[in-house]
Amino acid sequence: MRRLFWVGVGVAVTVVVIRRGRRVVEQYVPAGTTDAVEGAVRLSGALRAARDDFRAGVAQREAELLDALVGGADVDALRAAAPRHRAELRETFGRPPRDDLARDLSARGWADEPVTDPDDDAQAPFF
Repeated sequence: MRRLFWVGVGVAVTVVVIRRGRRVVEQYVPAGTTDAVEGAVRLSGALRAARDDFRAGVAQREAELLDALVGGADVDALRAAAPRHRAELRETFGRPPRDDLARDLSARGWADEPVTDPDDDAQAPFF
């Protein structure tokens, strides 16, 4: 019963403080300030809602693209197995050490080949 009494006292004090606070604000703040503050609050709420909508759309599109890319495959299982698959590929195909690379190129007859594309121009520098 005591707790209920103090909850009631707290509610009553809160109502009194809010009402008197509003009167003080109306008395000392210039006219139109509250409208400007309310407009800023509405604008920030609208921006927050737009940001949340954008993030939801990005997440949905990401899910669609991931589904289109891997279908029904378990992505987490694939990621967990990736190091093992990389090791198997390196073991199967191997990579020549760097000092043997020049010897390997010359053995294949590629040592005298140009390293740049002669057809490349300034319009496609990414090739």
